[in-house]
Amino acid sequence: MAGEKNKEKVILDSAVSLFTSKGYLATRMEDVAKSAGISKGLTYFYYKNKEDLFMALTKKAFDQFKDEFRDIYRSKGKSGLEMVSDLLVRIVQFARTNQVYYDSILNFLDLLKKYNNPKTRAQIDPKILESQHFQKLLEIHHEPAKIGIMMVSQGIKDGSIRPQLQPEITFYTIWSMIIGYEKMLGPIEYEGKEMKIHAENWEPGFLRLMQEMLKGTIQATKPATVQGSLF
Repeated sequence: MAGEKNKEKVILDSAVSLFTSKGYLATRMEDVAKSAGISKGLTYFYYKNKEDLFMALTKKAFDQFKDEFRDIYRSKGKSGLEMVSDLLVRIVQFARTNQVYYDSILNFLDLLKKYNNPKTRAQIDPKILESQHFQKLLEIHHEPAKIGIMMVSQGIKDGSIRPQLQPEITFYTIWSMIIGYEKMLGPIEYEGKEMKIHAENWEPGFLRLMQEMLKGTIQATKPATVQGSLF
C-alpha cells in the first residue's frame, strides 16, 4: 500500500511540475507519465484522466491551504486580529510559492458556483463530476474557512475585533478581499501606470485598512458618544 501511495505522489508531483512549466492545457497525461517515470497504463490506473488528476491536485492544495490556517490559529499569544493579519501575508506567500495549487483553489471556487446552480451544473465537464477527488472536495473545501471563522471569533472574544461583527460574514468578506488583493498584484506591480500606488506600500496600506475595518474607527463610535453626552 505504501508503494502505491508513493506512486500516486510521484505522479501528482510530476503533474504539479508540468502544470507550472507548461500550463494545464498544454500538458498531456503521457507527459505526466513520462516525467514520473511510470507507464502510461499505470498512470491511468491511479488517475482516470487529466481532469481527475487535477481534482486530486486541488484536494492536495486545499489540505496544504488548511495547514496554513491551522499553523496561524495554533500560534501562541496572538490576538484574533493579529492572526487575521498574518493570514493575509501567508495566503499571498502561498500563492507566490505554490501558484498551481493556489490557482486550483480559485478554479474550484468557480466550479462550486456552477455546481450550486442546476442550470450551470451541466456546463461542468462530466469527467470532473465523476472524479472521486471532486466529490471529496465538496466535503472538505470549507475546512480552511472554519478555522478563519474561529480566528475572527477569537478576536471578538479577546477584544481586538469589534463585537458588532458576525464571524462568518466577516471572515468571508476578508477572504474575498485577500483573493482580490492577490489578483490585483499584477496591475499594481505593472510599471507603465500613472496611479500613485506601488507594490511595496500597498501591502501595509491594505493591512491597515483591513485592521481598521475589523477594529472599528474612532469616527465610527463618535456619534454615539456625543449623543450620550447630551443627557
